Amino acid sequence: MSSKATIAGGCFWCIEAIYQLVKGVDKVVSGYSGGHTANPTYEQLHKDDTGHAEAVQIDFDDSVISYEEILQIFYYVHDPTTPNRQGNNVGAEYRSVIFYHDDNQKKIAEDVTNNFARSLWNDPIVTEIIPLDKFWPAEDYHQNYFKNNPNQAYCQLIINPKLEKFRSKFEGYLK
Repeated sequence: MSSKATIAGGCFWCIEAIYQLVKGVDKVVSGYSGGHTANPTYEQLHKDDTGHAEAVQIDFDDSVISYEEILQIFYYVHDPTTPNRQGNNVGAEYRSVIFYHDDNQKKIAEDVTNNFARSLWNDPIVTEIIPLDKFWPAEDYHQNYFKNNPNQAYCQLIINPKLEKFRSKFEGYLK
């Protein structure tokens, strides 16, 4: 059965590239969520106070991969202990958020955060767990960014190491 997950863990290019490798994931869309500006643009996100985070929306087959496993990958591949920051990317648009779609997802998100994530990280988890209000897809040039720009410096220096870390831990999840 097809399900959706919406998460923000820093740069959406990184998160998108990881989930595109996961068995059971049918589609990953980069976009914006968690803010107050309707249909924001990338430029607005980084110049104005839209309130949005760079996020991805994941369509997955929950008979192949569970929502819990989606979130375990999420907590492994980004640092959920740094508020409004992932590496050199600083600002509220890079905050860690799980946007739950229903009460069951909220319960699973709280459980994975309080148990799995806390076992991975020594510092306090700052990931927000909030209801999904609206997800706005990003501009076309942000979609499939790593696939379309594998030799770009950011992809080589930032995304590739995250992909290697993911592959080493979650080999059984690879397509």
